[in-house]
Formats: sequence, C-alpha cells, structure tokens
Amino acid sequence: MKKLTYYMLSILLAALALGFATKMAMAEDLAKVMPDDVKVMVDNDQVRVLDVLHKPGVKEPMHSHPAYVSVYMSTTRVKVTTPDGKTVEKDRKAGEVAYSGPTTHALENIGTADQHVIVIELK
Repeated sequence: MKKLTYYMLSILLAALALGFATKMAMAEDLAKVMPDDVKVMVDNDQVRVLDVLHKPGVKEPMHSHPAYVSVYMSTTRVKVTTPDGKTVEKDRKAGEVAYSGPTTHALENIGTADQHVIVIELK
C-alpha cells in the first residue's frame, strides 16, 4: 500500500511540475493581453509584425516571443524582468535595431516619453 501511495504522489508531483513548465513555456501573447497598445500589422507563416506603443509607466505582463527583431522608433528606457525575477534596465535610441532569440519576459516603460517599437517575430 505504501508503494502505491508513493507512486501516486510521484505521478501527482510530476503532473504539477509539467503543468508549471507548460505554463512558463506558454506565457501570454502580448497582442492578446494588451490590444490597446499592441497592434498586429502582419501575421503569416513567415513573420508576425507588432506595432507597440506604450505611455510612460506602462507594464507589459510576462509574455513570450519566438526569435525576433526590434526596431526602436523612439528613444526609450525600459526595465526587463525574466521569469526568474532578475531585472535589467536598458536604454534604446530611436533608429536602433536589436535581435533576440526566443524569450519570455515582462517589460516596463520606465522612461519619460512614449515607447514606440516595431517587433518582427520570426516563425
């Protein structure tokens, strides 16, 4: 009986761990959780292009991107938070272009001006 109890407990713990890992892997879609700030400009089998415009102080919830390119349309300062809680502040200049591999993060516009960025997600 004890073996059966330990076996069932092991299955339950594994299922909980898998559910947590799946939730982390499938973080929110930014366009769906922030439709007033994020507009989908193109979505096909090759790319998805997002037009993101945030006022100062706006916080994006934890979300995921596949590999992507960001084209900064305005100079901005952001705070990026990863799922493990680590944060980094970044200054971006208008006209700057940056590549990132697949990522999950939250972001906050900590600057004093609107943040305008075009995000090109690669599929």
